[in-house]
Formats: sequence, C-alpha cells, structure tokens
Amino acid sequence: MRRRTAALALGTAAATILAGCSTMSPDASGTVTLNMVESLTNPARTDLLKDLIADFERQHPKVKVNLISPPTEQADQKLQQMLQSGSGVDVLEVRDITVGPWSNNGWLYDMNKDLDGWKGWQALTENAVNASKDAKGRTYFIPYGFYGLSLFYRTDLIKKAGFSKPPATWEELLQQASAINQPATRRYGYAFRGGANAHSNATAVIEAYVADQVDPANGYRLRSGRTIFSAPEAEDALATYLQLFEQASPKSSVAWGYPEMVEAFSNGSTAFLLQDPEVIATVSQSKAISTRQWSTAPLVAGPGGKTVQPLATAGWGVAKGSGHKEAAVDLVEFLSQGEASTNFTKKNSLVPILKSATGDPFYRTGPWASYVTMTEHPEKYLVVTQPRGVAWWTEWQQKADTDVQKMILGKTKPKELLAGWDAYWTEKWQQEQ
Repeated sequence: MRRRTAALALGTAAATILAGCSTMSPDASGTVTLNMVESLTNPARTDLLKDLIADFERQHPKVKVNLISPPTEQADQKLQQMLQSGSGVDVLEVRDITVGPWSNNGWLYDMNKDLDGWKGWQALTENAVNASKDAKGRTYFIPYGFYGLSLFYRTDLIKKAGFSKPPATWEELLQQASAINQPATRRYGYAFRGGANAHSNATAVIEAYVADQVDPANGYRLRSGRTIFSAPEAEDALATYLQLFEQASPKSSVAWGYPEMVEAFSNGSTAFLLQDPEVIATVSQSKAISTRQWSTAPLVAGPGGKTVQPLATAGWGVAKGSGHKEAAVDLVEFLSQGEASTNFTKKNSLVPILKSATGDPFYRTGPWASYVTMTEHPEKYLVVTQPRGVAWWTEWQQKADTDVQKMILGKTKPKELLAGWDAYWTEKWQQEQ
C-alpha cells in the first residue's frame, strides 16, 4: 500500500509554516478558524474533504475551517515542522506510523476526556474503537477507515489455467501463479513487492504461517513472548514467498513498490496482486481490463487454514498546540460519524469504521465482498495490531526492505534474514523494559 510506504520524513530544514497557517483567535463576530492539515493528499480527496467541511461549517456557523493540503511526498515533513513550532495546526491527519513519534514528542492532544460520553462510540466497529486507544488508553486520533489486505485476481486467467476458484492459501497461490506465468508472452502470475515496503508482504506470509501462535495485541510477537520470526514455520513461509518470486513474478519486480504493482495488475500483465481496498477504485478505472475480468478474494491463509489480517489505519486528531481544542474535537467527531464517515470511506475505498456498513449493498457485492467475508469470519481471518506505532518503525522499514531485496537477489538466505529480524525486535523490546 502506498500509504504505508510513505515513511516519516525527519527533515533537517528550518520550519516553514505555510502562508495563512497561524492559529487564529475568535474574530469580532466570535468566529473561530481551525487549521486542518491532511497528509495523504490527492485532488479528488481534497475536494471531498472540502465538501465535508462545508457541511460541518453549516452546522457550526461560528467555526471556519482552513484546509491545508501539502503534496503527499512532503506532507509528513511539513506537518512535523508545523507541530514543532507549536502553532499553526488544530486538526491533523494522524497515521499508525506517525502517532508513535508524534505523541512521544508531545505534539498530539489526548482527546479522551473530551470524548467521554460521545454517542459516536456506539456506532463504531470494535476495530475502530480499539484503534482509537493506545496501550495506555489515550486517544490521539479516531480512525477514518482501515487498509486491509485482500487478493486481487484475474477471473479469466485462472479459468484459462484450469482452476475453478481463486487460491485460498499461499501454497495454492504459488501453484496458480506459476501455472499462469508465461514470461515469453509477458504474462506473469504475481505482482511481487520487492522495492518500497517489501517487508509488509513478507511479514504477511509469515504471520499466516504462524497464525495460531500470534499475539493479537502485537502481530510481531508470538503468545510465547518470542518474535514471529523465531518460529520454525517462518522459514517455510519465506521459502514459499521466495518461490513466488522465482517461479511466478517478473524479474523487474525486485524493485517494485506500490505504483508498479498496481499498474502491472491494472494493465493486465499480472494475474494476482496482494493489496489494500484503495486499489479497487484504481483497477475499476482501468481500460486495459474489464470489470468481468477481475475480482478480489479473502487474504490467503497459511497451512493451518488461518491467516492474520494486519489492519493499517489513519484518522483525524488534534494538535496539542491548538488554541481551539473544543472546536477541533467537534470537527473530529463530525468526520467520524454518519454520512461524513460513510462518504469518506466509500470514496476513498477504505474498510469502514461504522457497524452499519456491513449491511450496505456497496460493501456486500463485487470486489468489496471479500472484506465482508473476512469480517464475518474472525475465527479464520484473525485481526491483529502490528507495532507500527513504535518510535523506531521508520528505521525498521528501511532495514527490512533492504533485507527482503537481498534475499530476492540471493545475497542472503531466508534463515539468515529471519535470524536478523528476530534479533532486531528482541533487542528493541528488551530496551523498552
């Protein structure tokens, strides 16, 4: 997922506050102006947010919202600079990879007391409520949706290869992708992730192979307390994953990240893609394949018939330096319930935060149906929280991506990679104690 790959930029440049970003006191009429900063910017999304903000302003005539939309690649760095200055931000986009360092630096406001008694809690799914709280029960953001993996597949290509249904396990995925793979005709079985955020799919297969042993509160830890990378099954998982590259993927995918993977599936050159729901909208717009040629299936399982669904998330929070916290929390509440939440999740292809969505035909049909299936069978599709909020997550991403690429290129073995990952997380956890 592209959203997961945008690493937290630390930037050494002096803080540059966007024009018009200073926090404002109420004007003569008593109107408060909130500065709201998004980080995962694109034109359609920004337009949608402006429409939602207009609805909020109609309901709150004494509040005006100034939406600031930095380019996505620079947004986290810009936000960090603004947060460091202590002013200029009231409401902001907070993600599971930024909440840790930003809260540790004291830049985010704990909304817990403000949200005590908020009726919106009752409408949220269990996953949304859980994601709203950190380990100490603090609420630094309310999720606006989730990014959960599913398997995108070509219905026509698996049928042509002699298979009656999409793969349900990693072994079946390897079998079907290998059967479809025909490099001579530029037809490939799998859109492999070997570049940016390569570690995410590598850990997904490992988690599937150790699903029965995973600690739900920490997807990188076994119930025994050891890391998932220490389990014998982890080596089998990476062996299967490596075969998927060698037998069913284009060699160029050694450097593929989100854009290349999605493009390869959307243009019809690969038969399988492991990705998040935001890709549904992208593939739906493709002119290279029709809606009859593709769909999604639930996330593939390990040998035990179960898999782990690591939900990534982001949401809206309030800056600790805001001078208008009451109005800012009101805006967060507004965006987290009712039509505002529903419109945002649908138009951004997100797994919804509202319980009512499971009965919505939009989510029960077509490529969204696989997500409903996973939601309705939690005993097979185990939801876990990965430790993306730790302060060293960016460091881990960079190390792990490099290691995966070394494995693909034959410069290291799965066993050696796993030993390094086990040592890394064991040491980090010991330092926390």
